[in-house]
Amino acid sequence: MDEGSMTPREQLQYWYELAFFPPRLDEFWGQVKRGAIGREAAAEAIRGALLLHLALPESGYASVRALKRLAQYQASSKPFAPVTFLNNIARYLQVQVTPDVDHVPPGMVRDIGLPPFCRPMRSVASRVAESR
Repeated sequence: MDEGSMTPREQLQYWYELAFFPPRLDEFWGQVKRGAIGREAAAEAIRGALLLHLALPESGYASVRALKRLAQYQASSKPFAPVTFLNNIARYLQVQVTPDVDHVPPGMVRDIGLPPFCRPMRSVASRVAESR
């Protein structure tokens, strides 16, 4: 995805998905490996996603609802180790992505929804056909 052509809201949505939505992170990694994303664009996306994993800010955020949603995303993403994955991609690209702050910038705390995280429902007929 070309971050240069995105609005600030679209860019933030993209960072949230990289940070908390494993299918998007997997897709991003595939694009990096194929060279479909430039090194600097990838580094910028990784930096943005890593910022969302920092401690929550004490003030300046948009709403308590947005703060709670971000906290939920952070907690729910831990089993997938996205911070490690993002840092490994940065290491592969040989770029420095360590955040220079210790809290999520308040302006990044937004009530942003993620795509549904589930497998597509299969019909009973397709499951029966597979079992034969």
